[in-house]
Amino acid sequence: KEIEGDGVLLPGFIDCHTHICVAGSRAKDYAMRIQGKTYLEIAKAGGGIWDSVTQTRAADGETLTQLLLKRIERHLSEGVTTIEVKSGYGLSVEQELKQLRAIRSASAQTKAGIIATCLAAHMVPKDFNGNQTEYLMHVLNDMLPIIKRENLANRMDIFIEQSAFDAESATIYLNKAKQMGFDVTVHADQFTTGGSRAAVEAHAVSADHLEASGDTEIKMLANSNTVAVTLPGASLGLGMQYAPARKLLDSGACLAIASDWNPGSAPMGDLLMQAAVMSAAEKLNTAEVFAGLTYRAARALNLTDRGTLAPGMRADIQVYPVNDYREI
Repeated sequence: KEIEGDGVLLPGFIDCHTHICVAGSRAKDYAMRIQGKTYLEIAKAGGGIWDSVTQTRAADGETLTQLLLKRIERHLSEGVTTIEVKSGYGLSVEQELKQLRAIRSASAQTKAGIIATCLAAHMVPKDFNGNQTEYLMHVLNDMLPIIKRENLANRMDIFIEQSAFDAESATIYLNKAKQMGFDVTVHADQFTTGGSRAAVEAHAVSADHLEASGDTEIKMLANSNTVAVTLPGASLGLGMQYAPARKLLDSGACLAIASDWNPGSAPMGDLLMQAAVMSAAEKLNTAEVFAGLTYRAARALNLTDRGTLAPGMRADIQVYPVNDYREI
């Protein structure tokens, strides 16, 4: 529509890491966490990722689609025009496909650009009869060919952490997924290190989280083509340190900023607010923040048609009623 008066135009924001295809609530997890309960205590009380898996499995595909659309439209109203959406709350062939089909259905019903990512490797499901290596082979052999055939996603993600998958098993999984033609990304260095090294060695498009990354990991990311994706929403929701965004930029890494919008650790969603709060803590300048939310976030999704205001690019544009971009 036509806009009158002064304003600042920006490319639409790109949220390159979300978990918003999910049913149910984890509000009780959050309430326990801010009372000082640990992750293990919350899980023992019936919370954690598995709680979202149980609630998402109980929802039908249409319900998931409608819940997802509400979150997409909220993001879109706040200037986020491209949204990456992960599966990962199904953790079986049938249920992961249900999630990915819901993502595809929602994509057809919104003006936002939706990028699907398969996160079947979120954790080993409690009802799987086997170890992590056997589960990853099950995903590779029994799930990914169907995803490829139905064109449900061209990106694979894996959570490398003590509570999920080790770096050795993940590296095999990432390499095999790449051989099948998928882009790969990694949940890396959230609580312990090792994930970013696996991401770089697998030539992953991005390594996301990085709260635990130290000087060794920062240097490794800076010397690679893997985008460093920081998730300030998870730091805010968990009450922990931010990823070392300033050090990553100063070392020469490509830094993107995403919301990690999910029902457990980052339930707030508000991408620009999160980026603003992190920028104050990590001392990122305005240009670095906007770059992290636009063209560098596009790179984290391997997208070359958006993220800048330039001829030939997608006309994903947002306007702010201010005279100076710094007022945003």
